[in-house]
Amino acid sequence: MKLKEGDMVLLFSADGTSFLTVISRKKLSTHLGELNLEDALEKSYGDFIETHKGEKLFLIKPPVGEFIRRLKRQTQIIFPKEAGYILMYLDIFPGAKVIECGTGSGSLTTVLAHFVGENGKVFSYERREEFASLAEENLKKWGIRERVEIKLKDIEDGFEEEGVDAVFLDLPNPWDYLKQVKKALLPGRHLGAICPTFNQLEKLVESLKKEGFIWIRAMELLKRDIRPSPGKIRPEDNMIAHTGFLVFATLINEK
Repeated sequence: MKLKEGDMVLLFSADGTSFLTVISRKKLSTHLGELNLEDALEKSYGDFIETHKGEKLFLIKPPVGEFIRRLKRQTQIIFPKEAGYILMYLDIFPGAKVIECGTGSGSLTTVLAHFVGENGKVFSYERREEFASLAEENLKKWGIRERVEIKLKDIEDGFEEEGVDAVFLDLPNPWDYLKQVKKALLPGRHLGAICPTFNQLEKLVESLKKEGFIWIRAMELLKRDIRPSPGKIRPEDNMIAHTGFLVFATLINEK
């Protein structure tokens, strides 16, 4: 497939440097030299273009994980190391209807919308208009804005949807909204949440038990990259360690 104006690419150099950008008729200045982005027009993913210094940059189709890692943000984001686990343990599938609260900068929103597909829907609740606007901008860049309905609303009065397949809460006090979750979530389906501190984790777990949720699980995911240099392979100096505790629970019929 030939690249066209507006397509997103990851430009990858031999030294491991990469740049996430959109194909246009503009120029991109880098430490490897100046690049005419229009040189990528009519090329395909896997091809390369050259800077004015003759440095090659390969055109790679960016994975959604790399996009959310680099997206413009005003808030702490859900990182790829958590996002993949969330997808699996909320059982997100093509066509799923998912509630998320709050939207933040839209990192998890983007991942959820990517995987529910064209026939799915993400209902994302956010109280702050500036966060919702940034999330909308990021969703448009990834080309999935139509799969998300962003709602500027406090969820204290409940969600507008019922019978959804999954709910994820990224809030300081998720335990205050479990009754609202129970009205929106299908029995047998799953709730997820993220808690930055042990105090929040403990309070949420206690509240989940009181509200009758089952199969309550909590975990912390740590990620350490390995430097793939032949002859001197070793761990990277820095790692993404604690970003939050993930919690999952399952709703059952109380009848």
